[in-house]
Amino acid sequence: MKRSLVAGLGAVLIAGAAAAPASAADKATLMLNWYVYGEHAPFYYGKEKGFYAEQGIDLEIQEGRGSAVTTQAVAAKTATFGYVDVPTMMRATVKGAPVVAIGVALQTSPMSAMGFAEKNIRKPADIKGKTVATTPGDSMSQIWPLFLKKTGLKESDFKTVSGDATTKLNAVINGQADLLLGYVMDQSMKIKDATGKYVYPIKFSDYGVNLVSSGIIVNTATLKGNPDMVRRFMAASTKAIEEAVKDPSAAADAILKANPKGGKKETLTEGFELTIPLYRDPSGKPNRPFRVSDQNMTETVNLMVEYGGLDAKAKQNPKAFYTNDYLPK
Repeated sequence: MKRSLVAGLGAVLIAGAAAAPASAADKATLMLNWYVYGEHAPFYYGKEKGFYAEQGIDLEIQEGRGSAVTTQAVAAKTATFGYVDVPTMMRATVKGAPVVAIGVALQTSPMSAMGFAEKNIRKPADIKGKTVATTPGDSMSQIWPLFLKKTGLKESDFKTVSGDATTKLNAVINGQADLLLGYVMDQSMKIKDATGKYVYPIKFSDYGVNLVSSGIIVNTATLKGNPDMVRRFMAASTKAIEEAVKDPSAAADAILKANPKGGKKETLTEGFELTIPLYRDPSGKPNRPFRVSDQNMTETVNLMVEYGGLDAKAKQNPKAFYTNDYLPK
């Protein structure tokens, strides 16, 4: 009698355990800096491959409408994480936005002056006598004077036309400008998609102008309230970049599976391939993705104060803008 009672009780316990639901995954949103393009491929690849699910995260990826808007969304906690231009985030943080960078993906600046390769504009001296399209107030136009200073160019050496992001692209596409200020893996691919022509970028970083660029940000309240989830998210994102780099074509496919109107396979792949070198620390340190050096961030803060309109008080504590503490070892 005892034996059958114990056996029956064991069966009930086993059945109860089997019926008990597994702990629910943490729901999280990642808002991008802009409409999807090649740079974003690792996040879609990581979601498709289950890297976030492995870490207990149910991830939704949302397109953005600019780094400033995404930063505001994270500050308001309407997005859990943001993928933004870190210098843009710095401006918001100085003004009191409760956000911090928990990983810097692009540690070499993608800023460049670019035009059709057929025009043979390959070095700063070739810009003389040309027309350059800019968007007043954006990050590139603010750093442009430093590039001119570093390369010995003057504003009088070329003509400038101004407009919003779309106007700037159309100026080059329609021949109203020879060059525009843009990101090597973004605007260059948009021009190629529209015209089928190759674009040549004169990269700011090749002439001593370097700032960190895109990274992951989070609300400081989320960081304090759920640090384990933040660590798991960054572990999945780190793996996503490391694995996507091994197969850029598959990473680009992941974008199109999630968003069939997200672009053309060829240019999404090429755009991501152009992103890969930007992950590396400029000093040559073989760090894993997202781990940024104090030197790189301090130099970025200093440049932003001098040329990017960042409040001078930011120099007092550059570490207030970022942390590497939530990254995998």
